Amino acid sequence: MALRDSIRIMVVDDMSTSRGLIIQALEELGIKKIDFCKDGASALRQLAANPVHLVISDYNMPGLDGLGLLKGIRENKTTQRMGFILVSGTANRDIIEKGQALGMNNFLKKPFTTDGMRRAIQTVVGAL
Repeated sequence: MALRDSIRIMVVDDMSTSRGLIIQALEELGIKKIDFCKDGASALRQLAANPVHLVISDYNMPGLDGLGLLKGIRENKTTQRMGFILVSGTANRDIIEKGQALGMNNFLKKPFTTDGMRRAIQTVVGAL
């Protein structure tokens, strides 16, 4: 069985259009087990109850942003080993460095292509 058939991914983005584009790219890659949350706080609760292999999160969200979500994931024993890809329209060096310090596995700049998404995911989890 290919990894794309078994990997579970959580997409976290407050904007329905952005969330839809990420989910569409994942579906084009043949990934079937996709869940989503509209904000970081609900994602943290859901991930603690139902861990996934990989979280793909937007950076800029109200309340708990992508880096806050990453920090919460890394501080929880149940979720600390999950892969984490931060997605942002701003490739700000400060954001990337903070993400790396918190344990971010990869960064993907918007707009992205399906192939760019595939490469970002494969860097974290291996060949799909």
